[in-house]
Amino acid sequence: LLAGGAKLCAKKFGEESFEAALAAAGGNKTEIAAESADVLYHLMVLWAACGLTPDDIYAVLASREGQSGIEEKASRPTG
Repeated sequence: LLAGGAKLCAKKFGEESFEAALAAAGGNKTEIAAESADVLYHLMVLWAACGLTPDDIYAVLASREGQSGIEEKASRPTG
């Protein structure tokens, strides 16, 4: 998957995310858990394909601590 590059990894992550959403809509906890595991795995593969590590993501989350989602979105550069 990584050999296919970030675009292929992003496509696979999107597919898995959709499957998790469908599982959630169906309400089967076992299926939701299985699809969620797939989403997390493919998200980490996508990060790797883009040269990111979990620490990069944790740093962004830490910078948002105590900030509402509305405030965080307003602080993003426009353009």
